[in-house]
Amino acid sequence: MTMLENKGPAAIPSPREITTEPRFSDKLFRAIVTTGGLSSLVILGLIAVFLGYQGFEILAKEGISFITTSEWTVEVDSFGTITNTTFGLAAMLVGTILCAFIAVLIAVPVSVAAAIFLSFYAPASLKRVLVSIIDLMAAFPSILFGFWGLFVLMPSAEYWAKLINRYLGFIPIFEVDPPIFTRSPFIAGVVLAIMIIPIVTSISREVFSQTPLDRIQAAYALGATRWNVIRTVALPYARGGIVGGSMLGLGRAMGETVAVYTVLNIVYQINWQVLFGAGGNVASLILLKFGEAQPYEIKALMAAGLVLFLLTLFVNFIADQIVAKSGSKGR
Repeated sequence: MTMLENKGPAAIPSPREITTEPRFSDKLFRAIVTTGGLSSLVILGLIAVFLGYQGFEILAKEGISFITTSEWTVEVDSFGTITNTTFGLAAMLVGTILCAFIAVLIAVPVSVAAAIFLSFYAPASLKRVLVSIIDLMAAFPSILFGFWGLFVLMPSAEYWAKLINRYLGFIPIFEVDPPIFTRSPFIAGVVLAIMIIPIVTSISREVFSQTPLDRIQAAYALGATRWNVIRTVALPYARGGIVGGSMLGLGRAMGETVAVYTVLNIVYQINWQVLFGAGGNVASLILLKFGEAQPYEIKALMAAGLVLFLLTLFVNFIADQIVAKSGSKGR
């Protein structure tokens, strides 16, 4: 008799019960994540309801002229009673879009180039230092950027504006008459660009770091240079993330208040000349008027805040659509 026969029949283990019931920890994590996501939507909804409730009277009275006219006047009598009002946001909306567009136009190429350098060229020791500096810049208060732009950047930016006007003045948006270059939308756009560069750089760098390693190694194996890998592998893969980061920076630029108020002449007229020292945005209008506004004008400022809120949501919606399309193509 062999040793195997001496052991007798092997014990058959009991079948393991298969269930789809999640564990308690999974349920708890799902509840926390769901609550956090829903709370964000609830807060946004409450903000929209509050602004809409406060500004409904103005929106109902002014109608479409609230966003198509560019006059903001409040007439009072000798007793301080309001006798006539005219509220129009067209000039501030144009200034908001203009300053934000200049900021994105300057910031995105610089940010993508910085992210490429940090991801593919920078030594490890230098990369750690630069990443820390960029993250620190993203946390700077906007008032610091405003003062820096006013006292340090403005003289140089005025010189750049004069050069642009001299060589590109035949283009209507670069024409300046009279020659006033101080506190222009161009200077405000440069300050906003410096403010959003850390945000776009950080997001772009994170997206580049998630590029599949097998694709990079396959490109190197086929004889590609580092720049070929960046151009044919990293950039197509990260395109959606770069667009998303750019739109996030655009939203920050559109809603910026103190920095724009510090470096820009607030003038209530539509100004498409980016080098001319006049303009404004919706946020700076609210900051300028809120301190001395009477209750009725505060309602108009709340209506302006609602318009800016909806404009930002619209930009974010367009960004989501662009990211969805470009992201799928990049992969």
